[in-house]
Amino acid sequence: MRLDVVTIFPEYLDPLNVSLVGKARARGQLDVRVHDLREWTYDRHNTVDDTPYGGGPGMVMKTGPWGDALDDVLADGYENGSHGPALVVPTPSGRPFTQELAVELSERPWLVFTPARYEGIDRRVIDEYATRMPVYEVSIGDYVLAGGEAAVLVITEAVARLLPGVLGNAESHRDDSFAPGAMANLLEGPVYTKPPEWRGQGIPDVLLSGHHGKIARWRRDEALRRTTRNRPDLVERCDPSAFDKKDREMLSILGWRPGPDGRFGRDPDAVEE
Repeated sequence: MRLDVVTIFPEYLDPLNVSLVGKARARGQLDVRVHDLREWTYDRHNTVDDTPYGGGPGMVMKTGPWGDALDDVLADGYENGSHGPALVVPTPSGRPFTQELAVELSERPWLVFTPARYEGIDRRVIDEYATRMPVYEVSIGDYVLAGGEAAVLVITEAVARLLPGVLGNAESHRDDSFAPGAMANLLEGPVYTKPPEWRGQGIPDVLLSGHHGKIARWRRDEALRRTTRNRPDLVERCDPSAFDKKDREMLSILGWRPGPDGRFGRDPDAVEE
């Protein structure tokens, strides 16, 4: 996969040289290229922004530098054998970034990121490149950052770990929280490793039992507990057919009740065990 990032703060993307992403780059599984937008400015001040039409606070990133930068990045990619680009625009007004979307992006051969600053990029830039390639306007959460570079790091790490050969264990991501089809999209439960006792705290006996069926059941129950506590909306949205008899017993203990449509709702008076 090829990954291009155009930004006015290239140094912000230095974390792409470490951890899984850095190793994937070193092995040639991920071709990451970071470009300084100011290289496509032509005035003494390297200006990339201007006042917004219609008035209002803040500044808007200009069409000229962005258009020239993206044209050159795309031309270089095509010349070097890349194909199928998709534009990824981090923005608070975009669609929520989910594991499902991470999977979709991981299946594309070439992603071009446009992390903006100030009040964002002149809309004509996005509309222009939408005529040439798929555009993903993506939000990583309901909050506003100073710029989109942090979102690029988040999206890249989520996507890169899904690429073949990046994770040491190819099965590692299949049971992730939010993975499509994983644990009915429940949160993962707690995990433990050696030593068996630390500062007076042990680990659940079932994990030492060697009984794989009981361990799997314990993990499922803990996932239901954590999801109930931290993200009850995931249970509410879940297809009821994803829950087996034992799941339903645990959900009942946790205060969930099936509604007329079969979906589970929380008893308002329930107290988590």
